[in-house]
Formats: sequence, structure tokens, C-alpha cells
Amino acid sequence: MKQSIVYLLLFVVGVILALSGIMPDLLLNRDITTWVLYALLFLVGIQIGAGKNMFAAVKRFGWRMLMIPLATTVGTFAGVSLLSLIIPGRSLIDCLSVGAGFAYYSLSSILITEFKGAELGTVALLANIMREFSVLILAPWMVKYFGKLAPISAGGATTMDTTLPVITRYSGSDYVVIALFHGMIIDFSVPLWVSFFVSL
Repeated sequence: MKQSIVYLLLFVVGVILALSGIMPDLLLNRDITTWVLYALLFLVGIQIGAGKNMFAAVKRFGWRMLMIPLATTVGTFAGVSLLSLIIPGRSLIDCLSVGAGFAYYSLSSILITEFKGAELGTVALLANIMREFSVLILAPWMVKYFGKLAPISAGGATTMDTTLPVITRYSGSDYVVIALFHGMIIDFSVPLWVSFFVSL
């Protein structure tokens, strides 16, 4: 949670500095965000490639583990599709682009800002931060009413890092490997899904 608050504060400071006009022109250049995006994608690749736990989990639990990230993906897209019906001024594609962030707000918000503009990028940042916060705060309630897989599915890409401690605490240590595998698969899918939707 502390890391998410730091990210949000940095975002707010960036907005304030840009609005105040004291930022150098170099940092306001759109090419900077493109290179930052390339660097993030490169680092995501390294993180996934170094995750040996993912391959061990597949060997242990078999194909059934793939059902969890699949359920997360289908559930998220179904949810944002329904929300798009009641959100004024936002198309189904916009909502799917935001939902495809799966709580990976740093990468998804940069991608969406690059292709769809800063307004939707800001929506993506805040929506995906809220998704992570909901797991950090509501994990005990999710486990009680929806089962031990609920905080894993709700956590999206964060289940291999920031939300893993609360998942371990409330779902149990038996679910750690599942959470790691789920987080890695969803993490890998974020740039693919977001890029697909913003290109439509």
C-alpha cells in the first residue's frame, strides 16, 4: 500500500509541476514517454523471464492453474463492458482499455496516455490504483464471502508483488504459488491487451 501511495503522490506532484509551467521543455516532449514505455516493457520481460516459480507452479498444478488468469480476464472485461453502459462519454473500447490494465497502473496508464490522451490515461491510473487498494483493504471480506481465490483474481497483475502479503495472510500459504503464477500471466498480458484495445 505504501508503494501505491508513493506512486500516486509522484503523479500528483508531476501534474502540479507541469501546470505551474516550471518543468523543462525536454520533459514535456512526447518522445520521453515513449522511451519510458520501452524501458518498462523491457523490464517486464526481464521480470517474467526471471520468474522460475511460474514454471514450477505449472508443473505442480498443471493446466488447471490457467483457469484463474483466464477467469480474471473474462470477469474484468465483462465487468467493464457492463460499466460502459452507464458511464457517460466513454465508449466500450475506452472502458476495455482501462480494464485491461489489471491494476498494473504504471504501464497501462503510460500506454493509454500515449495512444488515447492524458485524460483517459489519468482515468486508467486512478482506476487501476483503486483496484489494487480494494484488495489490500477488502481481502478478508473477499475470502469470507467469495472464497480464497477471490483476492487473487481481484488483484490482477499485483498478486506477484504488492498484494501477495495480504493474499498469503487471508487465503493461506497454499495459495502463494497460484498468486505468483496468476500475477505473472496477467502481468505479461497487460501490454498485449492494452495495445490491442487502444489500436481499435
